[in-house]
Amino acid sequence: MSELSHLRLMAAYNTWMNQKLYDAAATLPAHELAANRGAFFGSLLGTLNHLVAADTIWLRRFASHPARSGALEAAQALAPPSALNAIYSDDLAVLAEHRRMLDGLIGSLTAQLADADLEHVLHYASTKGIASQKRFGDLLLHLFNHQTHHRGQASTLLSQAGADLGVTDLLMLIENVGDPAAPAAPA
Repeated sequence: MSELSHLRLMAAYNTWMNQKLYDAAATLPAHELAANRGAFFGSLLGTLNHLVAADTIWLRRFASHPARSGALEAAQALAPPSALNAIYSDDLAVLAEHRRMLDGLIGSLTAQLADADLEHVLHYASTKGIASQKRFGDLLLHLFNHQTHHRGQASTLLSQAGADLGVTDLLMLIENVGDPAAPAAPA
């Protein structure tokens, strides 16, 4: 599988898992979503807000990529978060809509990229103002790894609250090969 194909798979997995995460969270009452369970961002709602903040930061950085795809232009219009623990919304439905928009941008971005775009060195400053320059394909990989890390925390918080996230394996999105009679993985 090419690097670009792998990143597109990760974008699809990201969208699938975020939908599952928000669907499971929607089964909980508001006080359970906001309950401080000792996670790095306190609550499930805090963790979901952090993912929105971090993805917004990265998408805005990615907007400086010279490919200037439509997804990157749309990302540039996003308001920057005030901090990594910024609260976009205490209302799960509002936050879920924002999450779907971000996931759409990420999916569009990976769909529009060419292999050569992954080699571009992106210059950006961290939230603390530290200058960095890193290969764009590696930064996309970081974006997906960061999401997976915090979704793992969120799945634990859901479990603590009594909600079942269900199957979370990337394997569910990987196509079977070699046996044309084998069923396709569920989407």
